[in-house]
Amino acid sequence: MAEIILSINAGSSSVKISVYRAPDGSNANTDPIQLAEASVEGLTAPPAKLKYSRGDYSIKGQELDNISSQEDAFRTILTHLTQDSGLPELTNLSDIHYTCHRVVHGGDYPSSQVIDAATYHHIEELSDLAPLHNAPALSIVRASSDLLPNATNIAYFDSAFHTSMPAHIRTYPIDPTIARKNKLRKYGFHGLSYSFITQAVASHLGKPPSELNVIALHLGSGASACCIKRGKSLDTSMGLTPLAGLPGATRSGSIDPSLMFHFTHDAGKPSRAATAHMHITQAEEILNKKSGWKSLTGTTDFGAISKGEREVDELAFDMFVDRVLNYVAPYFVKLGGEVDALVFAGGIGERGARLRGAVVEGVKCLGFELDKGKNERPGDDVVTDISAEGAKFKALIVKTDEQLQMARSVLLDRDRLEKK
Repeated sequence: MAEIILSINAGSSSVKISVYRAPDGSNANTDPIQLAEASVEGLTAPPAKLKYSRGDYSIKGQELDNISSQEDAFRTILTHLTQDSGLPELTNLSDIHYTCHRVVHGGDYPSSQVIDAATYHHIEELSDLAPLHNAPALSIVRASSDLLPNATNIAYFDSAFHTSMPAHIRTYPIDPTIARKNKLRKYGFHGLSYSFITQAVASHLGKPPSELNVIALHLGSGASACCIKRGKSLDTSMGLTPLAGLPGATRSGSIDPSLMFHFTHDAGKPSRAATAHMHITQAEEILNKKSGWKSLTGTTDFGAISKGEREVDELAFDMFVDRVLNYVAPYFVKLGGEVDALVFAGGIGERGARLRGAVVEGVKCLGFELDKGKNERPGDDVVTDISAEGAKFKALIVKTDEQLQMARSVLLDRDRLEKK
C-alpha cells in the first residue's frame, strides 16, 4: 500500500494541505509524488472558500458555509479528499501515514519532531513567543490526533534552519539571566523555504550544499532575508518572532521599540483577538495585523502597489526596496564577497519583476546585474537565472515549496522518526 503524506500549512486565516505519495522503493533521494492540493481561505473574512487541484481538475473559490476555524477547514478538506473519486489512493482516513505540520516557532529544536504529549506541550509554551503563528498549527495538530489516530504527526519548524547561527548573532544585548529564563534571543523563520532554496540552488549550480553561499530573500506577505554560508544560516532578518526585520503586508517589521508606547498607552493590554489558545497583546496585534503596506496603501496586494500610481503606492514600494537593501549589502560583507547568488523567492519575489529590478539596481555596484528580458519573463522552472551576461554575481528566482520540503523530509527522516 502506498504511503500517503499530508503536508499541512495552517495560517491565521487559511489552511493549506498538499497530498503526496511516497515513491516506490526505499530511495530517499526520490521526490514524493504530489497527488492533490487543497486550501480553505478567508477564515477571518467569511465566507470561507475552497480551492482544490488534482491534475487537470480544479475548483477555484467554492464558497463554504459555517466554516470559521482551522479545525473546521481541516475537516472540510479531509472530507473532500476522501470523497474525490479521482483520488483512489486516499479513500479512507486510515490511508494517511504521515501528517507534516509547519510550525513557525520551534525554539531550540534543531530538527523535526514526532508530536507526542511532551512535544505538544513545548510548542504550546513557545506560543507565548509567537501567539499569532503557533496557535493555528496547534489547532490542526489537535484535530489530527482526533481524526487521524493511525497517522504519525510530525512538526517541522521554520526556526530549525537557523539553529546554526553563532552566539554573537543570535544573542540580544539584554540581561543574560532573564534572556535565558524567558528564551529571549534571535530565532529566525521561513526556514522550510530557505532549506528548499539551499537544495534547489546547490543542485542548479552543480555544487554540494555545504559549499553554497547565497543571500536569499523570501518576499511575500511575510518577508525575510537570510545569509546562508556553506549551506547553513549565518544570519537572518527575523528575530525572536517573525515581526522583526522586513515589513510585510500587515507587519511593521523592525521599528524603534519605544514607538508602540507612544502609539497607544494600552500596548500591553490583551487584544480583543486573544483567545484561550492565543494570548496576544494590543501591541502585537497592531504591529502584526494592522501595519505594513496595508496600513500605508489600504491593500495587501503588493502587485497592485507595484503598478499603482498613487503617492502612497510609490512610498510603500520604495520603502520595501530600501529595507531589503538594508540586508543584502551587509550579508554580502558577511560572506566576504564570496557569493554564489542573490536569490528571490516567495510570492512577491517570484512574481515581482519591478521589485527584483529595483533591488538588483540598488546593489549593482557589488557586481549584480539583471537581464531585463529574463527578469520580466522568467518561465516556470524551479530555478531561473535572470542575471545579465557578464554579471559578476548571479541573480536567481526560486519557486520555493514549503509543503514539498516537508514531504521530502519525511522520506529522509522516516527511520529516525519511527524509532521514537
